Amino acid sequence: MRILFTGGSGKAGRHAISYLQAAGHRVLNADQVPSPDPTVATRLLDLTDAGQVFDVMQSYIGFDELEPGTGVPSFDAVVHFAAVPRILLHSDNECFRVNTLSTYNVIDAALKAGIRKVIFASSETTYGVCFADGERKPDYLPVDEDHPTVPEDSYAMSKVVNEVTARSFQARSRADIYGLRINNVIEPQDYARDFPAYAADPDMRRRNIFAYIDARDLGQMVDCCLRTNGLGYQVFNVANNTHSVDLTTPEIVARYYDGVPLRREIGAQDSVYSNAKAKEMLGFAPQYDWTFPPRS
Repeated sequence: MRILFTGGSGKAGRHAISYLQAAGHRVLNADQVPSPDPTVATRLLDLTDAGQVFDVMQSYIGFDELEPGTGVPSFDAVVHFAAVPRILLHSDNECFRVNTLSTYNVIDAALKAGIRKVIFASSETTYGVCFADGERKPDYLPVDEDHPTVPEDSYAMSKVVNEVTARSFQARSRADIYGLRINNVIEPQDYARDFPAYAADPDMRRRNIFAYIDARDLGQMVDCCLRTNGLGYQVFNVANNTHSVDLTTPEIVARYYDGVPLRREIGAQDSVYSNAKAKEMLGFAPQYDWTFPPRS
């Protein structure tokens, strides 16, 4: 497929693009800074400027596409990962403005360009746990896509708004628009660096609901979405099968979630952030599940 990928220079995006290119897709990265990967073509732009977004949505990827003399090829899909990535980087209102306006512009331009597949990055933070003031427990376990999304912070609010925006665009267009509630992205080198501290102090992972997504499996998840058609509007939790601390899942539940209802039995090492919907509907099959001691 020929894919426009926004935010492909960032931590999550560069790994996803690497996976997609290895799978045979051709990708144009749209970002404010070039990709660190010299094999990735990048177009520099401001996604909050609708004119720039409309322009890049109908753009050549490389000089070779000039050769046939048949005009600009169409993109088959858009993957929108670009965003202010969390709170406490910009003012709260700027985080909200950039994330919501850029998402509106990307989906609007994609559909008006005739593109029928849009995948956008939402977040685990929509469930209100990650950036809560104090401790916020889930309403039930495991946390699935039906869990309420009532966050308190500007970043997660922007992601909830983006989901509503995407659902409304899909209702009018009937295109496939899939939102990914991505958990904490872990790169391969992060295991040796960070996971020993998580073993020593599991409290460090409470705000992430003890889950994670390996960056390489995130690329697989995007590819699964690209290959699966006809689902309309959907949101999917994106996480690996196992949790990220040196406790069994029953120990996590007893220590951190006493009194939180369990909607189904959870295995001894299973994540309490459910990826069951993605596995069932998309064929998502994480390959990098980690147990202690972490494996590389």
